Amino acid sequence: MTAKTIISRPVYGTLSPQPGKHHLFIADAEGALAIADMAGKAPPDFFDGAEIVFIPGHQGKHVAALEALKPAQFHIAPSFASLLPRLKQTLTNAHMGLRLYLAGTEGLIGQAMQVALEAGIDHTSIETEHRGSLARRMQCVHCKGITENVTTQPATCSHCGLLLLVRDHYSRRLAAFQGVCINAEDRSESPPIEEAFR
Repeated sequence: MTAKTIISRPVYGTLSPQPGKHHLFIADAEGALAIADMAGKAPPDFFDGAEIVFIPGHQGKHVAALEALKPAQFHIAPSFASLLPRLKQTLTNAHMGLRLYLAGTEGLIGQAMQVALEAGIDHTSIETEHRGSLARRMQCVHCKGITENVTTQPATCSHCGLLLLVRDHYSRRLAAFQGVCINAEDRSESPPIEEAFR
């Protein structure tokens, strides 16, 4: 079964410039490249009223490419959690005509989409593009803890320590894939751990 046949999986597109009064971009890592690519299709003054919030990650790449677009506002955040108060405030104060662009990892897109929908932003005003890592955000169905950047199958829950099968089922409400104990019948069984989501 491929990701395209899993009904719960979100479908991502390609960022394209939309008409609107205010453009808010939220991206991490390689998501900056999606914004830069879109800029080539945008009108010359498109970024004059735009705000870009970027999580560069450990390597700090792509900051210069986004600064070169000369957005009205440009903010760098160390993590999604650190930008959450600013994002909630921006979306709470948003007026009609806001266009939201989400680009980068699935974890970022899912969490930002969740916040936007809770703030009442219409889903038709949101553009998404997946770029970069396929690492998963996983929720342990046993302790309900969230483990970020899961790349292996199975994976260990960072909260309760259970060895979990990372299912392909994606919860939009939690913006996470579901992890279920892989050795519930016999904890001494330990299947090989392999890189699965790069």
